[in-house]
Amino acid sequence: MTPERLRAALRGVPDPEWLDAAIERVAGEPATIPRWFAAAARRCGRDPLPDAPGWTADEAARALLLAALPADHAGHAADVYRHGDAAEKRAVLRALPLLPVGAAGVPLLHDAIRTNDTRLLAAALGPYARHLDPAAWRQAVLKCVFVGVPLAVVHDLDARADVELAAMLAALAAERRAAGRDVPADAAALLDRLTATTASPAVSPAAVPSDARKA
Repeated sequence: MTPERLRAALRGVPDPEWLDAAIERVAGEPATIPRWFAAAARRCGRDPLPDAPGWTADEAARALLLAALPADHAGHAADVYRHGDAAEKRAVLRALPLLPVGAAGVPLLHDAIRTNDTRLLAAALGPYARHLDPAAWRQAVLKCVFVGVPLAVVHDLDARADVELAAMLAALAAERRAAGRDVPADAAALLDRLTATTASPAVSPAAVPSDARKA
């Protein structure tokens, strides 16, 4: 996804003139972004965008506002994330791959992953999650299994999944089966794919990270 594609997808928003004015104002006066950011849902709506699958109008508008900043994208993103509601936080997470922030947005991912808001967790595991270190990424994937976030939302899942993640999933599967609980189908399928190509080490339920078990 690119800002250009998002802008094209927003051509039918209820108030396109407001969005144009907001983008121009943020580009010239970055300190005004909190006001425009908060108003985006009311002025642009929350409907899904047919031409930007997976995005809603308010998320796309907020991503464009962040992309329009002339500098300090990471600082402004952190500020509107910290003071925003769940929808605003989610928009920041969705916008991170579009911004020139390098790995500076990783603390926002860690915050989202610590919550039990499944929408924030899903947004945190999009393309920007490439900046998560392997250990943090594995724990986030495992948390998806615990809280019911479909693994389909995890960007580059099969490319990043490794023997350590296989061991963690095997431990979780054993723990759940011992308790008479089902293993989510997508997690079982991922484990099957991993064990089909590499031998998973024997692990015990203790191998499952404690923070994920409490999720």
